[in-house]
Amino acid sequence: MEQETLPAQKRATSGTRPARRMRREGRIPAVVYGTGLETISISIDSGELDATLRTEAGLNALINVVVEDGGEILAVAREIQRDPVRGNITHVDLIKVSLDIEIEAEVALAYVGVPFGVREEEGFIEAIETTVAILALPTAIPSSIEVDISHLGIGDTLKVGDLAAIEGVTYTTDADRPLVTVLLPVVEEEPEVEVLEGEELEEGEEGEPVEGEEEAEAADGGEDTAEEG
Repeated sequence: MEQETLPAQKRATSGTRPARRMRREGRIPAVVYGTGLETISISIDSGELDATLRTEAGLNALINVVVEDGGEILAVAREIQRDPVRGNITHVDLIKVSLDIEIEAEVALAYVGVPFGVREEEGFIEAIETTVAILALPTAIPSSIEVDISHLGIGDTLKVGDLAAIEGVTYTTDADRPLVTVLLPVVEEEPEVEVLEGEELEEGEEGEPVEGEEEAEAADGGEDTAEEG
């Protein structure tokens, strides 16, 4: 895995107001820390940070942080805060790493192929997880893990334990954790309207004439009396 270079400046101030002013100027507040390293507060150009995290390695990119008047620190991004509305990065934690010490990472799963249950049995895919946790040397962390799901039929579930072994990589997510499954769509039946035997819709409660019938019957009675006279 290639290393990305990211220039940084030390921050002399901290707090909400300085951080807001910094973001308006196009810089992102950040900290760098790790074993044997005193925490350093820095700021990074937002455009350069965004470009670094958009490489093939993504959030697991190896970043060579070049701190102004502070030397170089090899790190990875591990805690990224974003604006809840705009989605842009507002703060980032960078953790110092060593090339000979394994670290934990979340790696994206790339599902490939159309499951048999979708092609032949009219099912649909339900992706339960899109990442998996691993342990590996910083240079051995894959940018993504390709997973063939073309063999899955209706009711089949692929679990972490089914993933192919990768040299230098240990899966730390529970082996029984489901990742993706194929299901049949649920068809909702229309509710049946129950009609009680002998019930007449024209009658009111307990067989009483519905509203309007009494007036009609009285009118009929009056006409009969007139004809008899």
